[in-house]
Amino acid sequence: MATSEQVAFITGANRGLGLETARGLGELGVTVLIGSRDAAKGEQAAAGLKKKGLKAEAVGFDVTNREDHKRLAALLEKRFGRLDILVNNAGIEREGADFSKPFNTTSSVTEEDLRATFDTNFFAVVALTQTLLPLIRKAPAGRIVSLSSVLGSLTLHSDPKSPIYDKKAFAYDASKTALNAFTVHLAAELHGTPIKVNSAHPGWVKTELGGDAAPMEVSEGGKTSVQLATLPADGPTGGYFHLGEPLPW
Repeated sequence: MATSEQVAFITGANRGLGLETARGLGELGVTVLIGSRDAAKGEQAAAGLKKKGLKAEAVGFDVTNREDHKRLAALLEKRFGRLDILVNNAGIEREGADFSKPFNTTSSVTEEDLRATFDTNFFAVVALTQTLLPLIRKAPAGRIVSLSSVLGSLTLHSDPKSPIYDKKAFAYDASKTALNAFTVHLAAELHGTPIKVNSAHPGWVKTELGGDAAPMEVSEGGKTSVQLATLPADGPTGGYFHLGEPLPW
């Protein structure tokens, strides 16, 4: 059944940046579907948003499970007839990097960790976006936001004066660089349509991945995703942003 309300689906949204993005979009009147591998945690997160008067519901969803992609597409088609906003938020970092210290895993990262990282952070994102794109095309102004990282910037990684020059988790960084390439290529393919595709760097945030040493609170970390998910018609596409400022590729 088609509906006029805006609908967003966010992967990995039962906690951290995903949940904060859901809260931010919900406060703008968007109906948010919380994707969570742990169904119980997803329901708990949705319940918390509902208590605040927001429209939210949980969807059991494993981003690496292609059957879940198909089930989600069928659910969105039946319930809403389209998808307005896709936020590819779920991601992993398996190298155990301590971002408060210099590190470089390039010669030590295992092939297993490299493949697992790319499967979640890149291949699953491409597959899910391709599956949901027909529904996003049905929206008046579709928005696709992929959670990248400043650590995906080749420009900054190759500059010895850059603040991230001595922070090199190879599998994680390379997966985010690849994700940025997907943003650029998909935005070019969708040029001339109302759909906008962008990569978001949320910042170094106090999350399970970011750690306690991170300078930003989760409440700040969700702002970039919300901004890019609600861009006006004259907003940018094919870009890489943090709090409205472009980052170098």
